[in-house]
Amino acid sequence: MGFLADRLSSIKPSPTISINTLSQELKAAGRDIIGLAAGEPDFDTPQNIKDAAARAMAEGKTKYAPPAGIPPLREAICEKLKADNELDYTPAQISVGCGGKQTIYNALTATVNPGDEVIVPAPYWVSYTDITLLSEGVPVVVDCTAESEFKITPEQLEAAITPSTKWFMMNSPCNPTGAAYTADELKALGEVLKRHPHVWIMPDDMYEKVVYDGFKFTTIAQVVPELYDRTLTLNGMSKAYCMTGWRVGYAAGPVELIKAMNMIQSQSTTSTSTISQWAAVEALVGPQDFIAEHNKIFKERRDLVVSMLNQAQGIECPTPTGAFYVYPSVAGMIGKTTPEGNTLAGDADVVTYFLESEGIAAVHGEAFGLSPHFRISYATATEILEEACIRIQRACAALT
Repeated sequence: MGFLADRLSSIKPSPTISINTLSQELKAAGRDIIGLAAGEPDFDTPQNIKDAAARAMAEGKTKYAPPAGIPPLREAICEKLKADNELDYTPAQISVGCGGKQTIYNALTATVNPGDEVIVPAPYWVSYTDITLLSEGVPVVVDCTAESEFKITPEQLEAAITPSTKWFMMNSPCNPTGAAYTADELKALGEVLKRHPHVWIMPDDMYEKVVYDGFKFTTIAQVVPELYDRTLTLNGMSKAYCMTGWRVGYAAGPVELIKAMNMIQSQSTTSTSTISQWAAVEALVGPQDFIAEHNKIFKERRDLVVSMLNQAQGIECPTPTGAFYVYPSVAGMIGKTTPEGNTLAGDADVVTYFLESEGIAAVHGEAFGLSPHFRISYATATEILEEACIRIQRACAALT
């Protein structure tokens, strides 16, 4: 269609959202579908956070907000970054957006010129590469396999950097793998980045608080303070605080970059919902004990899913450190034949087979830049997860 902008030809709809929508449509049509594609906690938003939103409405705090975010929220974010991450920021260094996705969009739109390169370790969250393309940048995808625990090595990072590199994006704990970088691993990457002062760093810490087995989360500007002036630290309320639909993400970085991001936001959404922002203030300053309670349940689910998937023929499932996903290999299923006589040529065929044969909606690894794998979200009820894994085991056993 000639009317549409050329830039649209380089991107595609979010695969995770598309598959989640498809599973909901199939459910509505009467199919017995277990949807494991959505990347959101099944826990409700804590009551104190909902109460704060209700208070904001009752008190008339429903007007336009500054593009940067309401001052109390930016102050609360600064306090959080100091307490949790040992990072000093002022409210002028904070930008609040409509979720993490808009924050990334604002940052890349503000900084990326045509041809600028953005290094993205794969597997990656599906939006990193497409937002780069929308900004007329060039995604430089670096494959990080299970052998390296799905994490980029200093050698890989060094090899990927060119004079055209503008950003290095990293996500820890990672969506889709749950892999998380230790402080020593971040320091080793930092040594590479210190040698290349033209490269900016964008750590996405959205799953910071969803970690297991005593893992201690750190972020790169914290452990490599020399990179502070060219790091944009991303985070948000969606995952740990069960606030996916409230749409609150934020970034902390140099004042000039934050100003540019806020200017872009002033011409798009202006701000995220004022009511959501007041709820986010309460989330950050209010009780935090529910996070550990949720993580205990997530860990139990993780252990169940990893165990049961590793009992399925042709599947190998590593144990993730954080987030609420597993990213199993289906290499052992490729080339096998379904009862209907179809050959599984790739991970897209595998997840289609799971959906058609057993009503399991998952996301194929190709969507995240590394095959042959698939992603399951275990942020759903334990009994449903158990039933899903039984169905996957049954589907695998039926292959020849």
